[in-house]
Amino acid sequence: MNNIPTMTKNLLIVNFLAFVATWVMELRGIDLTSMLGLHFFMAKDFHLYQFITYMFLHGGFTHIFFNMFALWMFGAVVERVWGPKKFLFYYISCGVGAGLVQELAQYVNYMTTELAAYDNVNLGGTIMSTADYLNLWTTIGASGAVYSILLAFGMIFPNERLFIIPFPFPIKAKWLVVGYIAIELFSALSGPGDGVAHTAHLGGMLFGFIMIRYWRKHPGNGSGFGRSRGQEFFDNMKRRFDERQQHASNGRRRWEDEPEEPEQPKKPKRHNQEEIDAILDKIRKSGYDSLTKEEKKKLFDQSQGN
Repeated sequence: MNNIPTMTKNLLIVNFLAFVATWVMELRGIDLTSMLGLHFFMAKDFHLYQFITYMFLHGGFTHIFFNMFALWMFGAVVERVWGPKKFLFYYISCGVGAGLVQELAQYVNYMTTELAAYDNVNLGGTIMSTADYLNLWTTIGASGAVYSILLAFGMIFPNERLFIIPFPFPIKAKWLVVGYIAIELFSALSGPGDGVAHTAHLGGMLFGFIMIRYWRKHPGNGSGFGRSRGQEFFDNMKRRFDERQQHASNGRRRWEDEPEEPEQPKKPKRHNQEEIDAILDKIRKSGYDSLTKEEKKKLFDQSQGN
């Protein structure tokens, strides 16, 4: 746990505690799922706060295990790239977005089935009022937010190769994301019945895609450091470092051939490199957003060869 970034670790802990609390309260006759799960907005038990609380509840051990495993696996990497504040903002925002898309899908179902024209619904021999039936449309789980983290990983490291069971060969992250989108889209269009909110999964990824695209188009607003600028910067810095190493011997011979030239020009470069190394270490530990404006400017100038 000590190696997991702060925000990812806290999200894992909160989700686990909420799962235990749901189980304990259920033994005492209190249904937290009904209270904190996301109800259909036309149902009597719907509340706005449920757009936040629903993503911390889970329906069983398998449900929470796979969500938290994916959060640990991909979230830890994304948080180290973005920093804790941006990561949490993205996670919560995409979770809310997933809930909004799920509400829209439920409303479409409500309109197409013309439930408004009926006072009661027949559920396999059980007669239930339409109001009570709509109140059963409840969504829980972190899947929408977790799918957005998977999307972020795929967009930041599209060519990273992953081993996914049961495939015996590595798959690039971008194709893994495309595969999940295709599966969820097919499942959503196949119609309800499996008890899984596929539209919420797609909604989380949709909001994540829009957010990352916006950050990449507006890198100067302090909120974004995506692959288009961030990874290119690291690649550029690595290339420059390799070039310096490759021509180090040539540089030394140049200074030996021209002894009359002072060595002062080398000192500022070494000093600048030490500053850049310190800034890169700070990014790895706390994310790009933890840098000051002066540090960001130094990084940008260095990436441009200034």
